[in-house]
Amino acid sequence: MDVLIFLILFPLIAAILMLLLPNGKVRDTVVKIAALITAAGSVYLFVESFGKGITYVSIGSSLLGSVMIVAELALSLFIIGISIKFKHYLIAVLAVVQAAILTYSEHFTPFDAALSHEFFVDEFSVIMALIIGIIGSLICVYSVGYMRGYHEMHPEIKDHRKLFFFIVFLFLSAMFGVVFSNQIVWLLFFWEITTVCSFLLIGYARDKIAWKNAFWALLLNTVGGVGFAVAVMFIMLYTGDASYIYLNDLIAAGPGVAMVPAALIGFAGLTKSAQMPFSSWLVGAMVAPTPVSALLHSSTMVKAGVYIIVRFAPIFEASLTGAIIAVIGGATFLLASAIAIGQSNGKKVLAYSTIANLGLIVACAGIGTQEAVWAAILLIIFHAVAKSLLFLSVGSVEHQKHSRDIEDMSGLISTMPKIAVMMLIGMAGMFLAPFGMLISKWATIHAFVNAIPPFGVLLIAMIAFGSGITVFFWAKWMGRLIEVQGTSDKPLKHEATSNEMFTLYSLAGLTVFTCLAFPLISRYLIEPYIGGVYGSVSELLSLNNILIMLIMMVLILLLPLSIGHFGKGRTIKSQYMGARPANAGLSFAGSMGVTKEVTLSNYYIENMFGEKDLAHFSVVLTIFLLIVLAVVVVLNITGVVIGA
Repeated sequence: MDVLIFLILFPLIAAILMLLLPNGKVRDTVVKIAALITAAGSVYLFVESFGKGITYVSIGSSLLGSVMIVAELALSLFIIGISIKFKHYLIAVLAVVQAAILTYSEHFTPFDAALSHEFFVDEFSVIMALIIGIIGSLICVYSVGYMRGYHEMHPEIKDHRKLFFFIVFLFLSAMFGVVFSNQIVWLLFFWEITTVCSFLLIGYARDKIAWKNAFWALLLNTVGGVGFAVAVMFIMLYTGDASYIYLNDLIAAGPGVAMVPAALIGFAGLTKSAQMPFSSWLVGAMVAPTPVSALLHSSTMVKAGVYIIVRFAPIFEASLTGAIIAVIGGATFLLASAIAIGQSNGKKVLAYSTIANLGLIVACAGIGTQEAVWAAILLIIFHAVAKSLLFLSVGSVEHQKHSRDIEDMSGLISTMPKIAVMMLIGMAGMFLAPFGMLISKWATIHAFVNAIPPFGVLLIAMIAFGSGITVFFWAKWMGRLIEVQGTSDKPLKHEATSNEMFTLYSLAGLTVFTCLAFPLISRYLIEPYIGGVYGSVSELLSLNNILIMLIMMVLILLLPLSIGHFGKGRTIKSQYMGARPANAGLSFAGSMGVTKEVTLSNYYIENMFGEKDLAHFSVVLTIFLLIVLAVVVVLNITGVVIGA
């Protein structure tokens, strides 16, 4: 399993190289080569580990353990230093608390874990590695052309591209570390690297708003980091077995041993995956360049949060702790979807949609049954592919239109037809039958039916109303893209740079491919993982359901193919407005000889779905749920301590 170590180290080496190379063609070429090698490495890992189940990898070097400790302290010192410099003292205090807890745990407890199988790879790790390796690498390629245009468009922002590519590749390295780490302290180390990287990327513009949002993200993620550190201390003080510092052994020990650490690490996962009340950091992250948004929202940062919660899903099954986490996820799904209706900023709609879908994944993980975990992993896959496509498409549209407002994307199918079609594919992937997200939601409802009462009914209500809202905001955006108000709009000759178009084509192809191949993904990756964790696997997807979905897929594909065939040689006729012909600009002669202008726009219903009011309500609701969760955790800790 040398490839596992390679996937952690190679992006790190590439990151260092990015710091040394100046802006220019050589650096751009190196970015593409490094991205290609990273993607190929993740595919090779899939091939090499196929059918082998879980495989452990041991470094066996105590020196590396010491290096990790020094690096952890260096990260803490960086957070403390920069927080004090910019007068964010609360973050500095939290970082000191976290460092103190870890130092006490590692040096002043009788816990002495021998180094062994520090890393592991199983089917779930492979899925995550493919997402990080392929989608993350495509985002790197996209960034080459995008960041050049970004600085041409924003000459007032100092060019930090060397640092940008350094952080992006470091981010990929850390994410591989997160999904491969079996040793929980090492997992926390990589976890904290992603926190610092996201902070630096969000603050890329170095202006007042960028720094404000970056520090807000750092604050909320440091709160989660403290929870993670407390979990490490609890394992070392009270579990009484050195093997429990390893993730797989801890989960295998069952809820009696693992419930408290699972809840604390799950709390850290809630902050990292931007669940309410912590979701505001992800919305604020939109100030960063578009590739950063795609990286944080689709393939890396937030996926680390849901990854760790899904890992602990078997511990949460049929427990009060799991039920509370599931309700937090369900509430996040419903309320974030509702807020998205009132938004006209395209990236903001995508941000709230991301928060909502992550909520659905968290809800599934909280339920913790085989079926729910199956749905959660499918949601992770489909969301990563479709959402990265949408974020990057909006970024390319913004470069041409100088706006990310949905209303300014009217008639995009005429002016930027290629990107408009790719956006439609991405949106279809998010909510249309039989594309992936809808399949996952269907499985989620099925899993919720069997959830512990009364939470099952409550969660079904949340997903039913939330899904209805989802259809509303996606459908009105799609309508804006394909509406043709006049006949004067001509397609642009160059919709985006070649690097951007290559990435968008690749992601659109991946969206369709994952929808077609999901039965195989389920059979050869997800079901073996579930079988390994739960000891058996029930029938999660019947043959009849697969056939129905494939028939629907064929019917869906017939629509664009038929348009392409019958649209040849078409003529566009002027519309009739009030029974009068309109000109190319959609003006028409009204009564009394007055010229009328036609304007079309979407409903946003801000009086019902206003961001401020709904966000306030959601924060109050989810803080209450977190307090209940904290009480449950304290009762569990008390029980363990008394038992010990």
